[in-house]
Amino acid sequence: MYAIIETSGRQMRVSPDEHVRVDRLDAEVGSTVSFDRVFAVRNNGDFLLGSPTVEGAKVTGTVIGHGKCDKVVVYKFKRRKFYRRKRGHRQPFTEVKISEIVV
Repeated sequence: MYAIIETSGRQMRVSPDEHVRVDRLDAEVGSTVSFDRVFAVRNNGDFLLGSPTVEGAKVTGTVIGHGKCDKVVVYKFKRRKFYRRKRGHRQPFTEVKISEIVV
């Protein structure tokens, strides 16, 4: 069983008892979150495709923790001009354990 959900403008495939990293959510560790924008659900051979979402479908999960991803370094330069700019960025994330998919 799996579902395709949208969170923070990104689509991802999730299954029960799976750990996924989504963009930072305003939720406490241990709290329950639900994702209502479910685009497709596959359950034991049945495939439900929404237009755009599946009516009544919901994915729930538990927040495990928050953190930051690895650093992404952006380096710009122009040769022979001594123009150099170095910037770093670490994207914050929330780790969620998917508990159930309700159709």
